[in-house]
Amino acid sequence: MLYAYLSTGNFHEETAKIYSDFGLFTADRRMTGEVARLFSFLETVQVPAQKFEHLLVGQFNLRGKLIELISQEIKHAQAGKKAQITLKLNSIQDTVMIQKLYEASNAGVKIHLIVRGICCLVPQKPGFSDNITATSIVDRYLEHSRVFIFHNDGDEKVYLSSADWMVRNLSYRIETAFPVFDPELAARIKDLVNIQLNDNVKARIIDAQQTNPYRKEEGDIVIRSQLETYYYLKRKEEKGS
Repeated sequence: MLYAYLSTGNFHEETAKIYSDFGLFTADRRMTGEVARLFSFLETVQVPAQKFEHLLVGQFNLRGKLIELISQEIKHAQAGKKAQITLKLNSIQDTVMIQKLYEASNAGVKIHLIVRGICCLVPQKPGFSDNITATSIVDRYLEHSRVFIFHNDGDEKVYLSSADWMVRNLSYRIETAFPVFDPELAARIKDLVNIQLNDNVKARIIDAQQTNPYRKEEGDIVIRSQLETYYYLKRKEEKGS
């Protein structure tokens, strides 16, 4: 039996103290076999005879599959169905992907972005990106995980990845995105992303004017996402779940 550890970051003793990442340890044959194939390619530089079906791998199917997933949301929106994309990234700079998100927005797809660093996409521009919201969270720990969530007509697809949406990541590196098949784990990831989407202490709204003000909402509930994440995980541990 093969085991694999897939993560949104790497093994580094120093950065692990301040970086926030997701990792998945799995024996799921759908992924372990493809991980072995990927490492074989890195070792031999020989293109695998069998295509990657579950892993999305840079220089192979990463960019194409992401475009396909966005296109699927566009079709759902055009059919009058709920269509939504949630992305958590370090950076988004790739022109092709940005244009595809604009297309999705104009089709009625609701797009929520959490982009810590570089954001070349312009959200909330009337008649252009009305359905795109974007925030940036900078706090004590460096937000390093990449999460891609596609509503997929109710059958949500959740991916974790090392890849930002930049030309170098999507086209030139062997970056990988991997699906989260386990419903419980997928639900936990969505919970953590939703905590960040509701941050009203450290979240800045990325706007077209580049003023990027802190999100301040009326009410008594203060949500500092990194602190709330700690309490969320602590409650899970106490419940043994």
